Amino acid sequence: MVALMALAGLVCGDRIRALAASYSAGEALASARRWPALELVCAAVAALAAWRAGPPYVCFAVIAVALAVIDWRTSTLPDAITLPAYPIVALALLPTGELPRALAGGAALTAVYGLLWFVRPEAMGLGDVKIAGLIGMAGAALSWQALVAAAFCGQLLGALYALSLLVTGRGARDTQFPFGTFMLLGTLPTLCLAS
Repeated sequence: MVALMALAGLVCGDRIRALAASYSAGEALASARRWPALELVCAAVAALAAWRAGPPYVCFAVIAVALAVIDWRTSTLPDAITLPAYPIVALALLPTGELPRALAGGAALTAVYGLLWFVRPEAMGLGDVKIAGLIGMAGAALSWQALVAAAFCGQLLGALYALSLLVTGRGARDTQFPFGTFMLLGTLPTLCLAS
């Protein structure tokens, strides 16, 4: 099953490359065509999610990779991917028997990020609020502790990146960066360690 999910991740990685290129200029993705790093990362993430959390979480993991790549390259989390991801992830999590808790977790994390956005809209994009629900669903389907850990890891990774920008002089206190990428990256290890 893990090998099959890795193969699916490899195929999805190729599609993610094309999708990311459609949201950006595509030069960097096209030039990297000789080395299939994105495909290999997607295959590894899918295999790890299947092995550690279970096959129902592979769907979220692949969507997370796609959104993280697009956000990193364009600072955009497109509604065309984010919004359809909700019913897709919900259907994928249905076999876990934890869909009610997943929906509650998604609503709770969306509310937290929505409040953060309302208080300081210049510090966070509305796209980050939208993906918080997906992260909440995936985390809460495992456990409430996994939900808290996923939210914390995303914040921690974002803070460490911001700190590195300050220390290296590549940014100031008000420098904008694609925070959604770090939210999603913080969720993937949580999924792999939560089981």
